[in-house]
Amino acid sequence: MYEILLCVDADGTNLDRQLDAVTDLPSAADAVHVTICHVFGENPSGASATQVGSVRRAADRLDDAGIETAIVGESGDPTDAILRVATERDVDAISIGGRKRNPSGKALFGSVSQSVILNAERPVFVAGLSD
Repeated sequence: MYEILLCVDADGTNLDRQLDAVTDLPSAADAVHVTICHVFGENPSGASATQVGSVRRAADRLDDAGIETAIVGESGDPTDAILRVATERDVDAISIGGRKRNPSGKALFGSVSQSVILNAERPVFVAGLSD
């Protein structure tokens, strides 16, 4: 089984493109398992990832496509959490959503996508870059 870590943010802006990339994989329903991961920056109330609308939307769409899923919620630094879950679950690939940002925006605020790409020890595919 090919294991994908699908990283989902709260707004789900690029989620449809990420899901298209996963569901379009050859034999996805038979050969792919997806762990949907949402990272809370801070989570003092102890919310569950299943309470996040974009996570539920991803799970529903993957279920409709016949793809088995698991849901993981983490707290803290998004890059660290994503890389930790990827290692713990020994995933084959990480799926992240990308956003177009200008160079100064990346320098000032960093980029989770960029940091995951640079630090992951497994393939990372970025979906969601739009014009």
